[in-house]
Amino acid sequence: MIEELKERIDADRISTNETVIEQHSKDESYHTPSNPDVVVFPKTTKEVSEIMKIANQYEVPVVPFGLGSSLEGHVIPYDHGISMDFSLMKQIVEIREKDFLVTVQPGITREELNAELKKYGLFFPVDPGANATIGGMAATNASGTMSVKYGIMRDNVRDMEVVLADGSIIHTGSLAAKSSSGLHLNGLFIGSEGTLGCFTEITLRVYGIPEHITAARACFETIDDAVEAVVAILQAGIPIARIELVDEPSIEQVNKHSKTNYPVKPTLFLEFHGNEQGLKQDVSFMREIVQDFQCSEIHFETETAERNKLWDARHNLAYAYIHGHPGRKLMVTDVCLPITELAGAIRHAREALTRLDLPGGIVGHVGDGNYHVLLMIKPDDPVEMEKTNQLNEEIVQYALKRGGTCTGEHGVGIGKQKYQKQEHGDALQVMEKIKQVLDPKNILNPNKLVSGTLQDL
Repeated sequence: MIEELKERIDADRISTNETVIEQHSKDESYHTPSNPDVVVFPKTTKEVSEIMKIANQYEVPVVPFGLGSSLEGHVIPYDHGISMDFSLMKQIVEIREKDFLVTVQPGITREELNAELKKYGLFFPVDPGANATIGGMAATNASGTMSVKYGIMRDNVRDMEVVLADGSIIHTGSLAAKSSSGLHLNGLFIGSEGTLGCFTEITLRVYGIPEHITAARACFETIDDAVEAVVAILQAGIPIARIELVDEPSIEQVNKHSKTNYPVKPTLFLEFHGNEQGLKQDVSFMREIVQDFQCSEIHFETETAERNKLWDARHNLAYAYIHGHPGRKLMVTDVCLPITELAGAIRHAREALTRLDLPGGIVGHVGDGNYHVLLMIKPDDPVEMEKTNQLNEEIVQYALKRGGTCTGEHGVGIGKQKYQKQEHGDALQVMEKIKQVLDPKNILNPNKLVSGTLQDL
């Protein structure tokens, strides 16, 4: 198979080097690494198609790889085979600034894209925190801090060029803002985690950079007060762009890592986008609302440098935990619930953390009901790992029983696969049938997200 790959792809872009293999054996999760047999670096859609044709012929697994920043083992090749690295496919194909559209290859990162869009007064708002690739973000249906205003990846993809398991190439959408034609293939492939096809071009909706931006940090006496304030802000129709919750232990980590001196209380980080006069009214209204929920302090930032400092503290929180707990590895849970259930879910998670005596904090994109527990674990300690698994199980079960989901943005991978039957019921069989039709030999990221074979439910 490798010899045949070398006939169609430059040999210097096909690697069995031990270091390269090891780099593609893992992601940023706590899941056990596993080596691919070979790493291939395509440059064009045609090359991706040729790789898939060879893999299909030899029935060899193929796992698409972006930057490896995923958190549930998505890119770990447990069945070995080919790791297809898209780092050389990072071109901006076309910017249609008047249509507010951009077409990119999958290997470009979010920050690289926004640096180019800025020249046109535009930006792409989906911000998962990590500087992930656009292809990886589409594969996991990423969201992040600004999803409360701008939506998630599935809301912002107009069209995709996809190479299927047999090497055939399709487009899933169009450049139109809406369509009533055909099945919604964009929605099918986004979030498919490399199990249905390899993305080679993605057309995204982009937005004008707001005229004015105001950020805020608001402290509360309890988590319940902070979450109830969020609900009230949203009910009031205030067009907020970001609204993030950080609990007390996480604020302590922020202060240590970012050299800040924030009060150690449940804190909301907020951001408003709009015109100057409109923002003044929104900020004034928001200030009145939070006072009804025991807001003890609120601080606003309008200057770019200070706003960036505020959000850097939030974005760097994972690294703050890592640096604050040497010898431990970060595990991040991820569930999403109806927003009215969020306060109870966070309170339940905090009680479980305390009861199980695990080091960690709670943060969340509370505007859409998504929260995370950041745990610092010892993977080689079986007692602590048992506690960690118990915590994750309790958090997921709490969410599922209240109409939530086992993952709001990180994706299923292997870490959340065991909850798919419980969450989806008979619909899981529909997903597995789709997988069988598009990938009958089960070579695309096998045994991730859904099984390649039908299961009894």
